[in-house]
Amino acid sequence: MRKPLIALVGRPNVGKSTLFNRIIGRPRAIVEDLPGTTRDRLYADTEWNGVHFSLVDTGGLEVLEARRLQEPGDRIAPLSVTSAQYVQEIRQQAELAIAEADVIVLVVDVVDGLTSADEDVANVLRRTDKPVLVAANKADNEARAQAAVEFYGLGLGEVFPVSALHGTGIGELLDQAVAALPSIGEEEEPVPALRVAIVGRPNVGKSSLLNRLLGEERAIVSPIPGTTRDAIDTYLTWEGQPVLLIDTAGIRRRGRIEPGVEKYSVLRAMKAIARADVALLLLDAQELVTAQDAHVASYILEQYCSLILVVNKWDLIEKDSDTMEAYTQQIRASLQFLDYVPVLYISALTGQRVHKILPLAFQVYQERMQRIPTGELNRLVEEAMARHSPPHKAGKQLRLYYATQAGVNPPTFVFFVNDPELVHFSYERYLENQIRMRHSYLGTPLKLIFRRRTKEVERV
Repeated sequence: MRKPLIALVGRPNVGKSTLFNRIIGRPRAIVEDLPGTTRDRLYADTEWNGVHFSLVDTGGLEVLEARRLQEPGDRIAPLSVTSAQYVQEIRQQAELAIAEADVIVLVVDVVDGLTSADEDVANVLRRTDKPVLVAANKADNEARAQAAVEFYGLGLGEVFPVSALHGTGIGELLDQAVAALPSIGEEEEPVPALRVAIVGRPNVGKSSLLNRLLGEERAIVSPIPGTTRDAIDTYLTWEGQPVLLIDTAGIRRRGRIEPGVEKYSVLRAMKAIARADVALLLLDAQELVTAQDAHVASYILEQYCSLILVVNKWDLIEKDSDTMEAYTQQIRASLQFLDYVPVLYISALTGQRVHKILPLAFQVYQERMQRIPTGELNRLVEEAMARHSPPHKAGKQLRLYYATQAGVNPPTFVFFVNDPELVHFSYERYLENQIRMRHSYLGTPLKLIFRRRTKEVERV
Protein backbone atom coordinates (compact mmCIF):
# COMPACT_ATOMS: atom_id res chain seq x y z
CA MET A 1 0.00 0.00 0.00
CA ARG A 2 1.57 3.28 -1.07
CA LYS A 3 1.79 6.38 1.10
CA PRO A 4 -0.03 9.57 0.04
CA LEU A 5 2.23 12.16 -1.56
CA ILE A 6 2.76 15.88 -0.85
CA ALA A 7 4.74 17.91 -3.40
CA LEU A 8 6.52 21.20 -2.73
CA VAL A 9 6.51 23.38 -5.85
CA GLY A 10 7.34 26.98 -6.67
CA ARG A 11 9.67 29.24 -8.58
CA PRO A 12 13.42 28.97 -7.87
CA ASN A 13 15.02 30.19 -4.65
CA VAL A 14 11.90 30.55 -2.51
CA GLY A 15 13.14 28.05 0.08
CA LYS A 16 11.56 24.75 -0.97
CA SER A 17 14.62 22.70 -0.01
CA THR A 18 14.87 24.40 3.39
CA LEU A 19 11.18 23.68 3.99
CA PHE A 20 11.68 20.08 2.84
CA ASN A 21 14.52 19.62 5.33
CA ARG A 22 12.50 21.23 8.11
CA ILE A 23 9.52 18.91 7.57
CA ILE A 24 11.49 15.67 7.37
CA GLY A 25 13.73 16.75 10.25
CA ARG A 26 17.08 16.15 8.60
CA PRO A 27 19.23 17.87 5.92
CA ARG A 28 18.37 15.63 2.97
CA ALA A 29 18.08 18.35 0.30
CA ILE A 30 21.10 20.46 -0.68
CA VAL A 31 20.38 24.07 0.28
CA GLU A 32 22.17 26.81 -1.66
CA ASP A 33 21.28 30.47 -2.08
CA LEU A 34 21.28 30.22 -5.85
CA PRO A 35 18.22 29.85 -8.10
CA GLY A 36 17.85 26.40 -9.61
CA THR A 37 20.10 24.51 -7.17
CA THR A 38 17.52 21.76 -6.71
CA ARG A 39 17.36 20.07 -10.08
CA ASP A 40 16.42 16.47 -9.32
CA ARG A 41 13.40 15.69 -7.20
CA LEU A 42 14.21 14.66 -3.66
CA TYR A 43 11.78 12.62 -1.65
CA ALA A 44 11.46 11.16 1.81
CA ASP A 45 8.93 9.31 3.89
CA THR A 46 7.82 11.15 7.02
CA GLU A 47 4.80 11.60 9.28
CA TRP A 48 2.83 14.29 11.06
CA ASN A 49 0.44 13.62 13.93
CA GLY A 50 0.49 9.92 13.13
CA VAL A 51 -0.24 10.41 9.42
CA HIS A 52 2.48 8.87 7.25
CA PHE A 53 3.17 10.37 3.83
CA SER A 54 5.89 10.90 1.23
CA LEU A 55 7.26 14.40 0.66
CA VAL A 56 8.75 15.52 -2.65
CA ASP A 57 10.94 18.59 -3.14
CA THR A 58 10.84 19.70 -6.78
CA GLY A 59 13.11 21.93 -8.76
CA GLY A 60 11.94 25.52 -9.26
CA LEU A 61 8.81 25.72 -11.36
CA GLU A 62 9.42 28.53 -13.86
CA VAL A 63 6.83 28.87 -16.60
CA LEU A 64 8.22 31.95 -18.34
CA GLU A 65 9.35 30.77 -21.74
CA ALA A 66 12.47 32.01 -23.50
CA ARG A 67 10.43 33.61 -26.27
CA ARG A 68 8.55 35.74 -23.75
CA LEU A 69 11.78 36.97 -22.22
CA GLN A 70 13.09 37.94 -25.64
CA GLU A 71 10.18 40.05 -26.80
CA PRO A 72 11.08 43.59 -27.97
CA GLY A 73 11.22 46.07 -25.11
CA ASP A 74 11.63 43.37 -22.45
CA ARG A 75 14.10 44.67 -19.88
CA ILE A 76 14.98 41.16 -18.69
CA ALA A 77 18.08 39.71 -20.31
CA PRO A 78 17.19 36.98 -22.81
CA LEU A 79 17.83 33.42 -21.77
CA SER A 80 20.42 31.41 -23.63
CA VAL A 81 19.25 28.24 -25.33
CA THR A 82 20.93 26.24 -22.59
CA SER A 83 19.29 28.28 -19.83
CA ALA A 84 15.90 28.09 -21.52
CA GLN A 85 16.20 24.33 -21.75
CA TYR A 86 17.25 24.15 -18.10
CA VAL A 87 14.22 26.18 -16.98
CA GLN A 88 11.94 24.04 -19.14
CA GLU A 89 13.32 20.83 -17.63
CA ILE A 90 12.74 22.11 -14.10
CA ARG A 91 9.19 23.08 -15.07
CA GLN A 92 8.53 19.63 -16.53
CA GLN A 93 9.99 17.98 -13.46
CA ALA A 94 7.67 19.93 -11.18
CA GLU A 95 4.66 19.29 -13.43
CA LEU A 96 5.26 15.57 -13.03
CA ALA A 97 5.23 16.01 -9.27
CA ILE A 98 1.96 17.92 -9.59
CA ALA A 99 0.48 15.12 -11.70
CA GLU A 100 1.48 12.44 -9.20
CA ALA A 101 0.90 14.30 -5.90
CA ASP A 102 -2.16 14.08 -3.68
CA VAL A 103 -1.61 17.53 -2.12
CA ILE A 104 0.47 20.39 -3.56
CA VAL A 105 2.16 23.07 -1.47
CA LEU A 106 3.06 26.20 -3.47
CA VAL A 107 6.02 27.87 -1.77
CA VAL A 108 6.35 31.66 -2.27
CA ASP A 109 8.69 34.30 -0.84
CA VAL A 110 7.21 37.11 1.31
CA VAL A 111 10.43 39.11 0.96
CA ASP A 112 10.07 39.30 -2.82
CA GLY A 113 6.32 39.66 -2.61
CA LEU A 114 3.89 38.50 -5.28
CA THR A 115 5.74 38.22 -8.60
CA SER A 116 4.63 37.56 -12.15
CA ALA A 117 6.42 34.22 -11.92
CA ASP A 118 4.25 33.30 -8.91
CA GLU A 119 1.20 34.23 -10.98
CA ASP A 120 2.36 31.99 -13.81
CA VAL A 121 2.96 29.11 -11.39
CA ALA A 122 -0.54 29.63 -9.98
CA ASN A 123 -1.96 29.45 -13.51
CA VAL A 124 -0.38 26.02 -13.89
CA LEU A 125 -1.79 24.89 -10.55
CA ARG A 126 -5.30 26.04 -11.37
CA ARG A 127 -5.44 23.31 -14.00
CA THR A 128 -5.36 20.63 -11.32
CA ASP A 129 -8.18 19.46 -9.10
CA LYS A 130 -5.69 18.51 -6.37
CA PRO A 131 -5.76 20.42 -3.05
CA VAL A 132 -3.30 23.35 -3.20
CA LEU A 133 -1.92 25.17 -0.15
CA VAL A 134 0.21 28.33 -0.25
CA ALA A 135 3.24 28.48 2.07
CA ALA A 136 4.47 32.08 2.32
CA ASN A 137 8.06 31.42 3.31
CA LYS A 138 10.64 33.67 5.00
CA ALA A 139 7.96 35.15 7.27
CA ASP A 140 10.59 35.52 9.98
CA ASN A 141 8.85 38.35 11.86
CA GLU A 142 5.36 39.74 12.42
CA ALA A 143 5.62 42.34 9.68
CA ARG A 144 6.52 39.72 7.09
CA ALA A 145 3.78 37.40 8.35
CA GLN A 146 1.23 40.16 7.84
CA ALA A 147 2.60 40.83 4.36
CA ALA A 148 1.74 37.25 3.42
CA VAL A 149 -1.91 38.24 2.91
CA GLU A 150 -0.84 39.57 -0.50
CA PHE A 151 -0.69 35.98 -1.76
CA TYR A 152 -4.42 35.52 -1.33
CA GLY A 153 -4.47 37.32 -4.66
CA LEU A 154 -3.34 34.10 -6.30
CA GLY A 155 -6.82 32.69 -5.70
CA LEU A 156 -5.51 29.31 -4.54
CA GLY A 157 -7.01 29.22 -1.06
CA GLU A 158 -5.56 29.65 2.41
CA VAL A 159 -2.10 31.19 2.82
CA PHE A 160 0.19 29.97 5.63
CA PRO A 161 2.98 32.34 6.72
CA VAL A 162 5.95 30.13 7.58
CA SER A 163 9.66 30.34 8.25
CA ALA A 164 11.39 27.22 7.02
CA LEU A 165 14.62 28.54 8.52
CA HIS A 166 13.24 29.01 12.04
CA GLY A 167 10.40 26.47 11.94
CA THR A 168 7.55 28.87 12.71
CA GLY A 169 4.15 28.20 11.16
CA ILE A 170 5.14 24.74 9.92
CA GLY A 171 2.74 22.94 12.27
CA GLU A 172 -0.31 24.81 10.99
CA LEU A 173 0.72 24.14 7.40
CA LEU A 174 1.18 20.42 8.03
CA ASP A 175 -2.10 20.17 9.95
CA GLN A 176 -3.96 21.39 6.88
CA ALA A 177 -1.83 19.40 4.43
CA VAL A 178 -2.38 16.02 6.11
CA ALA A 179 -6.08 16.82 6.61
CA ALA A 180 -6.36 17.23 2.83
CA LEU A 181 -4.66 13.90 2.08
CA PRO A 182 -6.89 11.14 0.74
CA SER A 183 -7.12 7.87 2.64
CA ILE A 184 -5.13 5.32 0.67
CA GLY A 185 -6.93 2.01 1.05
CA GLU A 186 -5.99 -1.49 0.05
CA GLU A 187 -6.46 -2.49 -3.56
CA GLU A 188 -9.84 -3.91 -4.42
CA GLU A 189 -8.31 -6.69 -6.47
CA PRO A 190 -7.41 -9.98 -4.74
CA VAL A 191 -3.95 -9.88 -3.22
CA PRO A 192 -1.63 -11.91 -5.47
CA ALA A 193 1.08 -14.24 -4.20
CA LEU A 194 3.73 -12.04 -5.77
CA ARG A 195 3.82 -8.36 -6.81
CA VAL A 196 6.50 -7.54 -9.37
CA ALA A 197 7.30 -3.95 -10.42
CA ILE A 198 9.04 -3.32 -13.73
CA VAL A 199 11.13 -0.17 -13.30
CA GLY A 200 13.92 1.55 -15.18
CA ARG A 201 14.85 4.48 -17.35
CA PRO A 202 12.82 5.32 -20.46
CA ASN A 203 13.44 3.24 -23.56
CA VAL A 204 15.13 0.32 -21.81
CA GLY A 205 12.30 -2.00 -22.88
CA LYS A 206 9.86 -2.12 -19.97
CA SER A 207 6.75 -2.37 -22.13
CA SER A 208 8.39 -4.89 -24.44
CA LEU A 209 9.27 -7.03 -21.43
CA LEU A 210 5.71 -6.80 -20.11
CA ASN A 211 4.34 -7.95 -23.46
CA ARG A 212 6.83 -10.81 -23.66
CA LEU A 213 5.95 -11.96 -20.13
CA LEU A 214 2.25 -11.85 -20.91
CA GLY A 215 2.58 -13.41 -24.32
CA GLU A 216 0.21 -10.82 -25.70
CA GLU A 217 0.23 -7.18 -26.71
CA ARG A 218 -1.17 -5.62 -23.55
CA ALA A 219 1.05 -2.50 -23.64
CA ILE A 220 1.87 -0.22 -26.58
CA VAL A 221 5.50 -0.67 -27.62
CA SER A 222 7.38 2.12 -29.36
CA PRO A 223 11.00 3.23 -29.59
CA ILE A 224 9.89 6.71 -28.45
CA PRO A 225 10.74 7.15 -24.74
CA GLY A 226 7.69 7.44 -22.53
CA THR A 227 5.11 5.92 -24.89
CA THR A 228 3.23 4.32 -22.02
CA ARG A 229 1.39 7.21 -20.41
CA ASP A 230 -0.10 5.45 -17.42
CA ALA A 231 1.13 2.71 -15.13
CA ILE A 232 -0.40 -0.63 -16.04
CA ASP A 233 -1.30 -3.31 -13.48
CA THR A 234 -1.72 -6.73 -15.02
CA TYR A 235 -2.69 -9.96 -13.28
CA LEU A 236 -1.50 -13.30 -14.58
CA THR A 237 -1.12 -16.83 -13.33
CA TRP A 238 2.27 -18.56 -13.42
CA GLU A 239 2.28 -22.28 -12.60
CA GLY A 240 -0.90 -21.84 -10.60
CA GLN A 241 0.43 -18.84 -8.66
CA PRO A 242 -1.19 -15.38 -9.04
CA VAL A 243 1.21 -12.59 -10.02
CA LEU A 244 0.67 -8.84 -10.29
CA LEU A 245 2.92 -7.13 -12.84
CA ILE A 246 3.25 -3.38 -12.32
CA ASP A 247 4.54 -1.59 -15.44
CA THR A 248 5.94 1.87 -14.65
CA ALA A 249 6.78 3.07 -18.14
CA GLY A 250 4.23 5.89 -18.04
CA ILE A 251 5.64 9.14 -16.68
CA ARG A 252 3.44 11.85 -18.22
CA ARG A 253 -0.06 13.14 -17.91
CA ARG A 254 -2.33 12.19 -20.79
CA GLY A 255 -1.80 14.39 -23.83
CA ARG A 256 1.69 15.66 -22.96
CA ILE A 257 4.65 14.69 -25.14
CA GLU A 258 7.61 16.92 -24.37
CA PRO A 259 11.36 16.32 -24.58
CA GLY A 260 13.24 16.12 -21.30
CA VAL A 261 10.35 14.82 -19.21
CA GLU A 262 11.57 11.25 -19.47
CA LYS A 263 14.55 11.96 -17.20
CA TYR A 264 12.27 12.38 -14.22
CA SER A 265 10.48 9.06 -13.93
CA VAL A 266 11.29 8.47 -10.27
CA LEU A 267 7.89 9.38 -8.84
CA ARG A 268 5.92 6.71 -10.64
CA ALA A 269 8.63 4.18 -9.86
CA MET A 270 8.32 5.18 -6.20
CA LYS A 271 4.63 4.33 -6.16
CA ALA A 272 5.19 1.01 -7.89
CA ILE A 273 8.06 0.00 -5.63
CA ALA A 274 5.98 0.80 -2.55
CA ARG A 275 3.42 -1.79 -3.70
CA ALA A 276 5.87 -4.44 -4.88
CA ASP A 277 7.57 -7.43 -3.28
CA VAL A 278 10.17 -7.70 -6.03
CA ALA A 279 11.38 -4.99 -8.41
CA LEU A 280 12.88 -5.74 -11.81
CA LEU A 281 15.32 -2.90 -12.49
CA LEU A 282 15.92 -2.92 -16.24
CA LEU A 283 19.33 -1.84 -17.52
CA ASP A 284 20.27 -1.20 -21.13
CA ALA A 285 23.07 -3.55 -22.20
CA GLN A 286 24.45 -0.81 -24.44
CA GLU A 287 24.73 1.71 -21.58
CA LEU A 288 24.69 -0.41 -18.40
CA VAL A 289 24.51 1.57 -15.15
CA THR A 290 23.71 5.28 -15.19
CA ALA A 291 23.32 7.71 -12.28
CA GLN A 292 19.53 7.41 -12.48
CA ASP A 293 19.77 3.60 -12.35
CA ALA A 294 21.79 3.86 -9.14
CA HIS A 295 19.31 6.43 -7.80
CA VAL A 296 16.31 4.15 -8.35
CA ALA A 297 18.21 1.13 -6.99
CA SER A 298 18.95 3.05 -3.80
CA TYR A 299 15.29 3.89 -3.36
CA ILE A 300 14.34 0.23 -3.87
CA LEU A 301 16.66 -0.75 -1.03
CA GLU A 302 15.42 2.10 1.18
CA GLN A 303 11.94 0.61 0.83
CA TYR A 304 13.32 -2.88 1.62
CA CYS A 305 11.94 -4.18 -1.67
CA SER A 306 13.66 -7.21 -3.19
CA LEU A 307 15.51 -6.59 -6.43
CA ILE A 308 16.62 -8.31 -9.63
CA LEU A 309 18.89 -6.53 -12.10
CA VAL A 310 17.65 -7.34 -15.61
CA VAL A 311 20.02 -6.37 -18.42
CA ASN A 312 17.90 -5.99 -21.57
CA LYS A 313 18.90 -5.77 -25.26
CA TRP A 314 21.53 -8.46 -24.79
CA ASP A 315 20.96 -9.47 -28.41
CA LEU A 316 22.60 -6.22 -29.55
CA ILE A 317 25.93 -6.99 -27.86
CA GLU A 318 28.79 -8.73 -29.62
CA LYS A 319 29.77 -11.52 -27.27
CA ASP A 320 32.35 -14.15 -26.53
CA SER A 321 32.63 -16.61 -23.65
CA ASP A 322 33.86 -13.91 -21.25
CA THR A 323 31.46 -11.09 -22.13
CA MET A 324 28.77 -11.84 -19.56
CA GLU A 325 31.29 -12.11 -16.72
CA ALA A 326 32.95 -8.86 -17.78
CA TYR A 327 29.59 -7.06 -17.84
CA THR A 328 28.65 -8.47 -14.45
CA GLN A 329 31.91 -7.24 -12.94
CA GLN A 330 31.26 -3.80 -14.40
CA ILE A 331 27.75 -3.72 -12.93
CA ARG A 332 29.00 -4.89 -9.52
CA ALA A 333 31.66 -2.17 -9.55
CA SER A 334 29.04 0.49 -10.30
CA LEU A 335 26.51 -0.85 -7.77
CA GLN A 336 28.74 -2.14 -4.99
CA PHE A 337 25.87 -2.08 -2.49
CA LEU A 338 24.01 -4.71 -4.54
CA ASP A 339 26.45 -7.61 -4.28
CA TYR A 340 23.63 -9.98 -3.15
CA VAL A 341 21.32 -9.07 -6.05
CA PRO A 342 21.07 -11.48 -9.02
CA VAL A 343 21.81 -10.25 -12.55
CA LEU A 344 19.94 -11.69 -15.53
CA TYR A 345 20.75 -10.99 -19.18
CA ILE A 346 17.76 -11.00 -21.52
CA SER A 347 16.34 -9.76 -24.79
CA ALA A 348 12.70 -8.73 -24.56
CA LEU A 349 12.72 -8.46 -28.36
CA THR A 350 13.82 -12.04 -29.08
CA GLY A 351 12.62 -13.60 -25.82
CA GLN A 352 16.11 -14.73 -24.81
CA ARG A 353 16.05 -15.84 -21.13
CA VAL A 354 12.79 -14.01 -20.46
CA HIS A 355 11.35 -17.34 -19.29
CA LYS A 356 13.82 -17.23 -16.37
CA ILE A 357 12.47 -13.98 -14.90
CA LEU A 358 9.37 -15.22 -13.07
CA PRO A 359 11.03 -18.35 -11.63
CA LEU A 360 13.84 -16.15 -10.33
CA ALA A 361 11.33 -13.62 -8.95
CA PHE A 362 9.55 -16.41 -7.07
CA GLN A 363 12.88 -17.71 -5.75
CA VAL A 364 13.75 -14.25 -4.47
CA TYR A 365 10.27 -13.91 -2.96
CA GLN A 366 10.56 -17.27 -1.18
CA GLU A 367 13.88 -16.22 0.35
CA ARG A 368 12.27 -12.93 1.34
CA MET A 369 9.71 -14.92 3.35
CA GLN A 370 12.38 -17.07 5.02
CA ARG A 371 12.48 -17.15 8.83
CA ILE A 372 15.51 -18.15 10.93
CA PRO A 373 14.71 -19.88 14.25
CA THR A 374 15.72 -17.82 17.28
CA GLY A 375 18.14 -20.42 18.62
CA GLU A 376 19.95 -20.73 15.30
CA LEU A 377 20.11 -16.95 14.90
CA ASN A 378 21.68 -16.47 18.34
CA ARG A 379 24.25 -19.19 17.71
CA LEU A 380 25.10 -17.41 14.46
CA VAL A 381 25.50 -14.09 16.32
CA GLU A 382 27.70 -15.65 19.02
CA GLU A 383 29.98 -17.18 16.39
CA ALA A 384 30.12 -13.84 14.57
CA MET A 385 31.16 -12.04 17.78
CA ALA A 386 33.81 -14.66 18.45
CA ARG A 387 35.33 -14.07 15.01
CA HIS A 388 35.08 -10.27 15.20
CA SER A 389 34.56 -8.56 18.54
CA PRO A 390 32.01 -5.73 18.70
CA PRO A 391 33.52 -2.25 18.44
CA HIS A 392 34.49 0.20 21.19
CA LYS A 393 33.49 3.83 21.33
CA ALA A 394 34.80 6.32 23.87
CA GLY A 395 36.10 3.44 25.98
CA LYS A 396 32.77 1.61 25.96
CA GLN A 397 32.27 -1.69 24.12
CA LEU A 398 29.12 -2.71 22.27
CA ARG A 399 27.47 -5.79 23.80
CA LEU A 400 24.97 -7.94 21.92
CA TYR A 401 22.74 -9.83 24.32
CA TYR A 402 20.04 -11.41 22.21
CA ALA A 403 18.69 -11.49 18.67
CA THR A 404 15.40 -12.50 17.11
CA GLN A 405 13.77 -12.30 13.71
CA ALA A 406 10.76 -10.07 14.21
CA GLY A 407 9.24 -10.51 10.77
CA VAL A 408 9.48 -11.34 7.08
CA ASN A 409 8.60 -9.37 3.95
CA PRO A 410 11.02 -7.72 4.55
CA PRO A 411 13.22 -9.91 6.78
CA THR A 412 13.55 -7.93 10.00
CA PHE A 413 16.05 -8.75 12.77
CA VAL A 414 16.07 -7.15 16.20
CA PHE A 415 19.29 -7.10 18.24
CA PHE A 416 19.13 -6.25 21.95
CA VAL A 417 22.29 -4.39 22.96
CA ASN A 418 23.67 -2.33 25.82
CA ASP A 419 23.73 0.90 23.78
CA PRO A 420 22.45 1.28 20.19
CA GLU A 421 24.71 4.34 19.75
CA LEU A 422 27.72 2.01 19.84
CA VAL A 423 26.63 0.15 16.68
CA HIS A 424 28.92 1.25 13.87
CA PHE A 425 27.73 0.92 10.27
CA SER A 426 30.62 -1.41 9.46
CA TYR A 427 29.66 -3.82 12.25
CA GLU A 428 26.02 -3.77 11.19
CA ARG A 429 27.14 -4.67 7.68
CA TYR A 430 29.35 -7.41 9.14
CA LEU A 431 26.40 -8.97 10.97
CA GLU A 432 24.30 -8.79 7.82
CA ASN A 433 27.01 -10.57 5.85
CA GLN A 434 27.26 -13.26 8.52
CA ILE A 435 23.51 -13.89 8.23
CA ARG A 436 23.81 -14.07 4.44
CA MET A 437 26.60 -16.65 4.68
CA ARG A 438 24.06 -19.08 6.19
CA HIS A 439 20.89 -17.78 4.54
CA SER A 440 21.54 -15.86 1.34
CA TYR A 441 18.26 -13.90 1.19
CA LEU A 442 18.94 -13.57 -2.53
CA GLY A 443 18.12 -10.12 -3.87
CA THR A 444 16.54 -9.04 -0.59
CA PRO A 445 17.69 -6.23 1.72
CA LEU A 446 17.70 -7.09 5.41
CA LYS A 447 16.32 -4.75 8.05
CA LEU A 448 18.49 -4.75 11.19
CA ILE A 449 17.14 -2.97 14.29
CA PHE A 450 19.22 -2.40 17.43
CA ARG A 451 17.41 -1.82 20.71
CA ARG A 452 18.59 -1.22 24.24
CA ARG A 453 18.20 -4.33 26.38
CA THR A 454 15.44 -4.36 28.96
CA LYS A 455 15.63 -6.30 32.21
CA GLU A 456 13.39 -9.01 30.77
CA VAL A 457 15.92 -9.87 28.04
CA GLU A 458 18.68 -12.18 29.21
CA ARG A 459 21.99 -12.75 27.52
CA VAL A 460 22.25 -15.99 25.59
